[in-house]
Amino acid sequence: MWVTDDGRIRHQLLPNGRYDEARGNRESAYQGRYVITGNKIDYRDDTGFTADGVFVDENTLHHAGMILRRK
Repeated sequence: MWVTDDGRIRHQLLPNGRYDEARGNRESAYQGRYVITGNKIDYRDDTGFTADGVFVDENTLHHAGMILRRK
């Protein structure tokens, strides 16, 4: 689980290559696929929207202007 410091955004990266993103009280706000290549992660949600991020270390993910930490 990857979580912003305020707990508002939560990414669950599932072992089958899918992700589930919660926002605030909205569980499963976004769902889709992800691919990790090196330290980069590419997301494609089920509506076709794409985004990416960078793992700056093993416990920190920078994504869409946010910093998420492994929990």
